[in-house]
Amino acid sequence: MARSTKKAAPTIQRPPAEILHALELQKLQERDGKDPRPANWVLTPRSILDFILGNTALGIEPKFVGSRNSIERCIVSLATNRGLMLIGEPGTAKSYLSELLAAGICGDSTLTIQGSAGTTEDTMKYSWNYALLLAEGASDRSLVPAPLHRGMVAGKIVRFEEITRCPLEIQDTMLSILSDRVMAIPELPDEGRNLYAQMGFNVIATANSRDRGVNEMSAALKRRFNFETIVPINNLPRELELVQRQTDALLAQSNIPISLQPELTELLVTTFHELRTGKTTDGKSLEPLTTVMSTAEAVSVGHAAGIHGFYYNDGQVAAQHLVQSLLGSAIKDSQDDVKKLGHYFDRVVKDKPGEHWQQYYAARKYL
Repeated sequence: MARSTKKAAPTIQRPPAEILHALELQKLQERDGKDPRPANWVLTPRSILDFILGNTALGIEPKFVGSRNSIERCIVSLATNRGLMLIGEPGTAKSYLSELLAAGICGDSTLTIQGSAGTTEDTMKYSWNYALLLAEGASDRSLVPAPLHRGMVAGKIVRFEEITRCPLEIQDTMLSILSDRVMAIPELPDEGRNLYAQMGFNVIATANSRDRGVNEMSAALKRRFNFETIVPINNLPRELELVQRQTDALLAQSNIPISLQPELTELLVTTFHELRTGKTTDGKSLEPLTTVMSTAEAVSVGHAAGIHGFYYNDGQVAAQHLVQSLLGSAIKDSQDDVKKLGHYFDRVVKDKPGEHWQQYYAARKYL
């Protein structure tokens, strides 16, 4: 028998928002029809808001838990010629929000610059194919576009992650691009030395508030952004719903045919909520951990606990799996967090009513 040469379709581990939610974007685009919108935008500002926060009547699921007013301001900012800066604690889904905004505005969230100490102008703007450069000289053929170049040519959103992790001189290369919407390419002949941005181009940058002082942005660069602070989720029921939905989706993606039990989700989300805010649901004060107990971390813990229970406990996820996964999430910055976590179990978890809470308390031995 001849061996088949047909290859299995590759599975994307983490699809971008425009692929993952392609049907929703198409549905919203059809609803918009010829409604007015900013130049080169795929969706109207109204539909972008529905895409992010959800619309039950249209069957659009909510993807981000946050203030409607805050999201509206973000969308309005991007409709102007000013960049958008999302700041906040680590794990508050700033990057995810920027991805959703880019997907809704231009249908492409992949034009991304990852800020770090090693970020260079080449990785932001353009570089060269040196074989062609030597053979033909500087030309459009020998130029290799980076995210900013591609975004300006196509009139799309460019996402600049962790901008304050970049050296100041790298950050300030954005000044002329954000103010004049032009990129100088001095190597090209006179007629091509200035690249002018097409309508629709803009920049969404993110920065962690804990990184302030690492490479503080210049006043000139700050003036070119509208700032929006993304705060942790303070609504416990909405956080419960989000963590349940996201955890189950990750388990399904991992081929785990189980769902995290709602009582376990309650344990998980309540723990993160109380340790993050430094206060129990009944008003008692707590000493918060140095680690940011973000909603994203809670989803990660729930996902890990589900995998642990499925493979090593006959498909049954128990409180002990949450505790073991929680340990890896909580202890990052200080060993004192282990003691604080133990104190939380002895002072708070011990007295909470319900069999699931008592099982959770019994699992403290894994700390």
